[in-house]
Amino acid sequence: MHDNQTRAARTVIDPDALPETITRYLNAHRAHDTATALSSFTPDATVTDDGATHQGTEAIEQWLSRSATEFTYTIELTGAQKTDATHYTATHHLEGDFPGGTVDLRYEFALRDHDHLIEGLVIAP
Repeated sequence: MHDNQTRAARTVIDPDALPETITRYLNAHRAHDTATALSSFTPDATVTDDGATHQGTEAIEQWLSRSATEFTYTIELTGAQKTDATHYTATHHLEGDFPGGTVDLRYEFALRDHDHLIEGLVIAP
Protein backbone atom coordinates (compact mmCIF):
# COMPACT_ATOMS: atom_id res chain seq x y z
CA MET A 1 0.00 0.00 0.00
CA HIS A 2 1.29 3.44 -0.86
CA ASP A 3 1.83 6.23 1.66
CA ASN A 4 -0.97 8.38 0.29
CA GLN A 5 -3.38 5.50 0.84
CA THR A 6 -2.37 4.64 4.44
CA ARG A 7 -3.45 7.89 6.09
CA ALA A 8 -7.14 6.97 6.21
CA ALA A 9 -9.26 3.87 6.07
CA ARG A 10 -10.55 2.82 2.68
CA THR A 11 -14.29 2.45 2.24
CA VAL A 12 -15.67 0.01 -0.30
CA ILE A 13 -17.93 1.83 -2.76
CA ASP A 14 -19.98 0.80 -5.77
CA PRO A 15 -17.83 1.24 -8.90
CA ASP A 16 -20.64 3.43 -10.26
CA ALA A 17 -19.87 5.86 -7.42
CA LEU A 18 -16.36 6.62 -8.70
CA PRO A 19 -15.93 10.29 -9.67
CA GLU A 20 -16.73 11.22 -13.27
CA THR A 21 -13.09 12.00 -14.05
CA ILE A 22 -11.97 8.50 -13.05
CA THR A 23 -14.85 6.85 -14.92
CA ARG A 24 -14.08 8.94 -18.03
CA TYR A 25 -10.41 7.92 -17.88
CA LEU A 26 -11.18 4.21 -17.34
CA ASN A 27 -13.73 4.08 -20.17
CA ALA A 28 -11.45 5.97 -22.56
CA HIS A 29 -8.42 3.85 -21.68
CA ARG A 30 -10.43 0.66 -22.23
CA ALA A 31 -11.60 2.02 -25.63
CA HIS A 32 -8.05 3.12 -26.57
CA ASP A 33 -9.29 6.72 -26.81
CA THR A 34 -6.03 8.43 -25.90
CA ALA A 35 -7.30 12.01 -26.30
CA THR A 36 -10.22 11.53 -23.92
CA ALA A 37 -8.11 9.58 -21.43
CA LEU A 38 -5.46 12.33 -21.49
CA SER A 39 -8.11 15.01 -20.85
CA SER A 40 -8.67 13.43 -17.42
CA PHE A 41 -5.16 14.38 -16.21
CA THR A 42 -3.66 17.63 -14.96
CA PRO A 43 -0.83 18.95 -17.19
CA ASP A 44 1.77 18.01 -14.55
CA ALA A 45 0.26 14.65 -13.54
CA THR A 46 2.30 11.53 -12.89
CA VAL A 47 1.49 7.92 -13.78
CA THR A 48 3.49 5.06 -12.31
CA ASP A 49 3.00 1.74 -14.09
CA ASP A 50 5.18 -1.35 -14.24
CA GLY A 51 7.93 0.35 -12.25
CA ALA A 52 8.21 3.41 -14.51
CA THR A 53 6.94 6.91 -13.76
CA HIS A 54 5.61 9.13 -16.55
CA GLN A 55 5.21 12.83 -15.74
CA GLY A 56 3.44 15.48 -17.75
CA THR A 57 1.06 15.44 -20.68
CA GLU A 58 3.56 14.32 -23.33
CA ALA A 59 4.95 11.42 -21.29
CA ILE A 60 1.47 10.26 -20.26
CA GLU A 61 0.27 10.44 -23.87
CA GLN A 62 3.19 8.24 -24.96
CA TRP A 63 2.44 5.80 -22.14
CA LEU A 64 -1.26 5.66 -23.09
CA SER A 65 -0.44 5.08 -26.77
CA ARG A 66 2.09 2.36 -25.95
CA SER A 67 -0.16 0.58 -23.45
CA ALA A 68 -2.99 0.52 -25.99
CA THR A 69 -0.90 -1.40 -28.52
CA GLU A 70 1.66 -3.40 -26.52
CA PHE A 71 -0.65 -6.29 -25.56
CA THR A 72 -4.15 -7.51 -26.30
CA TYR A 73 -6.23 -7.96 -23.17
CA THR A 74 -9.64 -7.72 -21.59
CA ILE A 75 -10.16 -5.61 -18.50
CA GLU A 76 -12.96 -5.86 -15.96
CA LEU A 77 -13.57 -3.42 -13.12
CA THR A 78 -14.04 -5.67 -10.09
CA GLY A 79 -14.13 -3.24 -7.17
CA ALA A 80 -13.71 0.32 -5.94
CA GLN A 81 -12.68 2.02 -2.74
CA LYS A 82 -12.65 5.59 -1.48
CA THR A 83 -10.03 6.83 0.96
CA ASP A 84 -11.15 10.47 1.04
CA ALA A 85 -12.59 13.09 -1.31
CA THR A 86 -9.54 13.00 -3.60
CA HIS A 87 -8.17 9.42 -3.30
CA TYR A 88 -9.80 6.38 -4.89
CA THR A 89 -8.76 2.86 -5.85
CA ALA A 90 -10.27 0.91 -8.74
CA THR A 91 -9.42 -2.79 -8.90
CA HIS A 92 -9.32 -4.49 -12.29
CA HIS A 93 -8.93 -8.06 -13.51
CA LEU A 94 -6.98 -8.33 -16.77
CA GLU A 95 -6.61 -11.35 -19.05
CA GLY A 96 -4.53 -11.30 -22.22
CA ASP A 97 -1.34 -12.08 -24.08
CA PHE A 98 1.00 -10.33 -21.61
CA PRO A 99 3.45 -12.35 -19.47
CA GLY A 100 1.46 -14.42 -16.96
CA GLY A 101 -1.80 -14.03 -18.87
CA THR A 102 -3.91 -12.82 -15.91
CA VAL A 103 -3.44 -10.20 -13.22
CA ASP A 104 -5.45 -8.17 -10.75
CA LEU A 105 -4.30 -4.55 -10.65
CA ARG A 106 -5.08 -1.66 -8.34
CA TYR A 107 -5.39 1.74 -10.00
CA GLU A 108 -4.76 4.24 -7.19
CA PHE A 109 -5.98 7.70 -8.16
CA ALA A 110 -5.18 11.05 -6.58
CA LEU A 111 -7.43 13.85 -7.79
CA ARG A 112 -6.53 17.53 -7.61
CA ASP A 113 -8.89 19.09 -5.11
CA HIS A 114 -10.16 22.14 -7.01
CA ASP A 115 -10.88 20.66 -10.46
CA HIS A 116 -10.94 16.92 -9.71
CA LEU A 117 -8.58 16.05 -12.55
CA ILE A 118 -6.17 13.15 -12.00
CA GLU A 119 -2.85 14.42 -10.65
CA GLY A 120 -1.49 11.00 -9.77
CA LEU A 121 -2.12 7.42 -10.81
CA VAL A 122 -0.25 4.39 -9.51
CA ILE A 123 -1.00 1.03 -11.13
CA ALA A 124 0.22 -1.99 -9.14
CA PRO A 125 -0.68 -5.62 -8.39
